[in-house]
Amino acid sequence: MSIRVLLADDEALVRAGLRLVLEPEPDIEVVGEAYDGFVAVEAARRLRPDVVLMDLRMPRLDGLGATRAVLRECPGTRVVVVTTFNDDTLVREALRIGASGFVLKVAPPERLAEAVRVAASGDALLDPLVTRGVIEALVSATEAPVQPPAALALLTAREREVLGLMGRGLSNAEIAGALVLGEATVKTHVGRVLAKLGLRDRVQAVVFAYEHGLVQREG
Repeated sequence: MSIRVLLADDEALVRAGLRLVLEPEPDIEVVGEAYDGFVAVEAARRLRPDVVLMDLRMPRLDGLGATRAVLRECPGTRVVVVTTFNDDTLVREALRIGASGFVLKVAPPERLAEAVRVAASGDALLDPLVTRGVIEALVSATEAPVQPPAALALLTAREREVLGLMGRGLSNAEIAGALVLGEATVKTHVGRVLAKLGLRDRVQAVVFAYEHGLVQREG
């Protein structure tokens, strides 16, 4: 089964570039395009794509509004933000409302296809080029760390370690290497962390870790 993708960007050249990258992939099918947020929501309702690649700066209804509507009305659809370095604040809000991660518009073609596949699988993806930079910029712009919720006390010492490494943007394989554990064990720990803290996915875990002071800023 092909992964059905909707492209939402107000620039025709960007949509054409995304299509050019994705169409050769044997497991990905571009099923539609949208030039603003209203069209993106309508197309998502009609086409029921697996993944929407969403630009945040669009006329009439921006990407944030479109993301909210798509996730509310099409629960089986995942949204991946396609962003630039200048959209930090918007990216943070997109992650809060349910986007399954972000990828840079200048990312290598294989990275874009990977983002689609990861989102469609139900996981979340943070572009490694910007994970630390974007999340740190988003969170450092706020005041002191938010008081940790009581649920944090439910985590075991190992689960706190895993959460801290997730917050640094490490993959399951990288966490396994750092803690000398099997990847299956790490996946189990990740699932327990998300469940105990009431987090939807890995993206929320990264933001949570920074906001609650569980990851030390670099520099």
